[in-house]
Amino acid sequence: MSGGPFDRFFRDTGDLRHRRPSGRLWNPAADVYRTRDGWLVKLDLAGVKSDDIEITLDGALLRVSGLRRDSFCGEGISHYQLEITYSRFEKIIQFPCSIERASVERDYRDGLLLLRLHENEECREEMRSRAATR
Repeated sequence: MSGGPFDRFFRDTGDLRHRRPSGRLWNPAADVYRTRDGWLVKLDLAGVKSDDIEITLDGALLRVSGLRRDSFCGEGISHYQLEITYSRFEKIIQFPCSIERASVERDYRDGLLLLRLHENEECREEMRSRAATR
């Protein structure tokens, strides 16, 4: 069955192990928890240096962005198989209230970025009023 659509696909795409992933924006996984005094956000940023992470708060949005670099690839090294994305990343999380004035504690360990957002009274009031209207 040589030359069929299935064979043609693999002939045209070649061996994908030898292709470098595109420079697309990487979107890391995140978990968000409600705590007694605000929020806890965990982001999976394995292989990202702490200095390459930027955190911004804008209204009800948390934006975490940065860059994961391939520090092992250099002169005289060629790749055989690449599955990890090395590129810019961005994660935007929308909260049910403004977090712009929240105080932020940042902890980065074992490839996880932990952000503790201690909300202000404005956010607590907004959350209470929403709960009361339900």
